[in-house]
Amino acid sequence: MDSDMLKQIFSRINEFEKPHPKAMEDLLVSGLVMIEGEKWVKHRKIINPAFHYEKLKYVVTATLSSCEEMIRGWEKQSLAGEVDVWPDLQHLTGDVLCRAAFGVTYDQVMSILPLQQEQIALTSKILQLVFIPGWSLLPTKLRKRMKEINRKVEGLLEDIVTKRERAMKEGRADDDDLLGLLLKSNMKEIQESVDQKGMSMEDVIAECKAFNLAGQETTSALITWTLILLSKHQKWQDRAREEVQQVFGNNKPDFDALSRLKIVSMILNEVLRLYPPSFMTMRTVQKTTKLGDIQVPPGVVLFVPTILIHHDPENWGDDAKEFNPERFSEGVSKATKNKLCFLPFGWGPRNCIGQNFSFTEAKVALTLILQNFSVQLSPSYKHAPIPMLTSRPQYGVPLILTRIGSLDRI
Repeated sequence: MDSDMLKQIFSRINEFEKPHPKAMEDLLVSGLVMIEGEKWVKHRKIINPAFHYEKLKYVVTATLSSCEEMIRGWEKQSLAGEVDVWPDLQHLTGDVLCRAAFGVTYDQVMSILPLQQEQIALTSKILQLVFIPGWSLLPTKLRKRMKEINRKVEGLLEDIVTKRERAMKEGRADDDDLLGLLLKSNMKEIQESVDQKGMSMEDVIAECKAFNLAGQETTSALITWTLILLSKHQKWQDRAREEVQQVFGNNKPDFDALSRLKIVSMILNEVLRLYPPSFMTMRTVQKTTKLGDIQVPPGVVLFVPTILIHHDPENWGDDAKEFNPERFSEGVSKATKNKLCFLPFGWGPRNCIGQNFSFTEAKVALTLILQNFSVQLSPSYKHAPIPMLTSRPQYGVPLILTRIGSLDRI
């Protein structure tokens, strides 16, 4: 948990690598999340242009379309009382990803999300067994099902990628979404690189699979915990809504003005501090490595407990466990006193490439929600975060939604 040691771990990426237990090889994600060395360098170079901040305007358009559909549904459900927003927010972020990443609607690839949700549930079971010697060699039902789901997901994504590549070569495809930008960047790398190599079809599918899962899961959790905390702290909900009204009035949010949502950004950072997407991360070394005053032997796994670092009173003061967005009023570096104690998306060269995507999507969704509803926790809400791929609400999120204004605005 020492800041200087953490900076070394996250910056010396060729020495402190992500551990790859054999039993994890066919689970959930690969791509940038897992690869190392020169392959990671090449992939990051190819993928970076798709996530450049100025290219994220397509995220706003996709989120507006998806969120408007969700809000219409909430308008009908709220008449009957409470609304469990958790499944709706999962669907929302899945739909945004389908539109923004692949240029299709969720209905066109709706079989992918349930399969990946099943994978998350199976993974949490498998992780309890992963370090038992020899377990990875056993043909268990869990592993068989994981491999079956993996084949189905990769098959569905390969169909999407193949159709897009064909359309781009024929000059009849829009390349402004994530997949289009990635494929265009990959073609450029193949043409310009000395070895004339870029990402293979398998590589592109792996990146699509990883981002579809991690992006959907991370953002739905962020928006969900934000609504829960704003329901508990009405003063901050009111302040956020006032800011949204000042910046956008009753108009739809636009990309260029999102940066003016200072209070909303403070709130999102505080939510990420209290409920980080990943509650811990791991690194390992292949040879004896010096870390501060410690000699780390080869094969040792280092656990970085993000949740403890984010809740440490030494870093955040006596109110470390309380919701106080004011601590981010002058930005992250002032809040952390330039120590490495805030790492919701990792840190250093291998920080999460999709963090601006997630933040942009969350800002747009919250703007529309705050423009249209006042939110309160239902008496039936039970606070029970559980660590799956991210921190999830175990019993759902029943909220009482009170309509603000007119449906004509949507």
